[in-house]
Amino acid sequence: MTPRTNRPRSAIIAALLSVLLALATVLLSPLSSSAATNLITNGSFETGSLAGWSCSAGTGSVVSGSAYAGSYALQGSPTPGDHARCQQTVSVRPSSTYTLSAWVKGSNVYLGAVGGTSTWSTNNAWNRLTTTFTTSASASTVTVYLHGWYGQAPYQADEVVLDGEGGSGPPPDTTPPTVPGGLSVGSATSNSLRLTWSASTDANGIHHYEVQRGSDSAQNVGNVTTWTATGLAASTTYSFKVRACDPSGNCSAYGAAASGTTTPGTTPPPGTLPKHILTGYWQNFDNGATVQRISDVQSQYDLIAVAFADADPTRQGAITFTLDPTLASRLGGYTAAQFKADIAAKQNAGKKVILSVGGEKGTITVNNAAAATAFADSALAVLREYGFDGIDIDLENGVNATYMSQALRSLQSRFGAGMIIAMAPQTIDMQSTSQEYFKLALNIKDILTVVNTQYYNSGSMNGCNGQVYSQGTVDFITAQACIMLQNGLRADQVGLGLPASSRGAGSGYVSPTIVKNALDCLTRGTNCGSFKPTTTWPTLRGAMTWSTNWDALNGNEFANQVGTHVHNLP
Repeated sequence: MTPRTNRPRSAIIAALLSVLLALATVLLSPLSSSAATNLITNGSFETGSLAGWSCSAGTGSVVSGSAYAGSYALQGSPTPGDHARCQQTVSVRPSSTYTLSAWVKGSNVYLGAVGGTSTWSTNNAWNRLTTTFTTSASASTVTVYLHGWYGQAPYQADEVVLDGEGGSGPPPDTTPPTVPGGLSVGSATSNSLRLTWSASTDANGIHHYEVQRGSDSAQNVGNVTTWTATGLAASTTYSFKVRACDPSGNCSAYGAAASGTTTPGTTPPPGTLPKHILTGYWQNFDNGATVQRISDVQSQYDLIAVAFADADPTRQGAITFTLDPTLASRLGGYTAAQFKADIAAKQNAGKKVILSVGGEKGTITVNNAAAATAFADSALAVLREYGFDGIDIDLENGVNATYMSQALRSLQSRFGAGMIIAMAPQTIDMQSTSQEYFKLALNIKDILTVVNTQYYNSGSMNGCNGQVYSQGTVDFITAQACIMLQNGLRADQVGLGLPASSRGAGSGYVSPTIVKNALDCLTRGTNCGSFKPTTTWPTLRGAMTWSTNWDALNGNEFANQVGTHVHNLP
């Protein structure tokens, strides 16, 4: 008999552990089928597009550089009339429980499911929202959504997950849209060309069109069939082609290319405003700033906007204007005759003086044909009475692009071709061409002089490159201005509006150095912050400030520093 060999105790323990591990693997393997799933299409947005998602009124986009994970994130940009809802419909099973989650950042970000539950956050840092819901006994789909809140700053979202049992669902969409046709290029100016093409078709609709200029990268221009290429060189021929993309990310082939040539640059005729201008608002009231006569306004200001006209209480849309009696008294009895004489003296010195309509407390409403007529009639009478050179639209409580366009065209046709038309929208009003103020500017582009957007009292805002910048920085100013420069307005119609002192606005005051750096970045490509536009706009019109009165109280810092810089732009 062969004697039995004793195995070492450590070997026995190792063998037992191996058996236990194998048994655990067998016991646990069925549970692997219940691991977290994600029924959301393109929940991480790493396609670089909104494939699978639809967003209200073009308020959604995919941005890079600030994602929670990966390279891309969703960004929704609410407007005063739209909370930037982005949604997706997903196949589900009836009477089943699902967990919906997303990483979000921004004020008032909502996550939810239609017919289910929702949750929200007000954190400007990335944070995770989670909600759970159970489908009905007859459910086959559910729509999940994210949105911000009306008029608030843009929000971002990433890594959207719907965890639960999947439904049968339709097959994935792999069919591209039809090729857009009929591309034409026209309406040439010295720095822009307008493109028009025929719409494509797709079973699931068109998400956006992409325009390629020459060999440049394609540009997403939204779901439009007319678009203006800006920032072009004078007397230059450009070639363009267009393709269509659907919500699933399928894109058509490019249609036939078309070309257009910009016009030669022009020099303003004698007696008009100079190429680059400094605009200042003169206060027809006393709020603690230095009180001034029109004759006291600093000589660096080329365009003086008298603030403000008043609403005529007897007629909707109509305006009136009188010198504020308290101000007149503070100035030692400043009369209407002296005021008119001061306007004439400024004009003789080569300046222009216009009447501003609105302001923070302005209540002038032009939202129908009768009001448009009343505005034009009354404005013409006031402009003629005081000798104003034009009008400024600063209606911070909103405008109606259709009827204000009608009113301004009527006014200009009777006043004459030399009438100045300026605008001073708030930052949020010029975030998108879907905004009424932006529509107004484009509607009257052929007679519009300058848009001096107020880059203050706004908080953080989305820039033209899809990034969010804090107000009070070079990046904020330049990334805001290029939204207008890239979306239809000529560079000579764009001005930068900033407060003259920290007391001139609730927030957003910057030193003259930052204003000068922003002007240099946009016109010369120098002194930029972290954001540098891909082109420059040497004909940028200039800068504006609120107000000449606050500037005087601040030692004329804006007039002396920014004014001199504006007049030395290329």
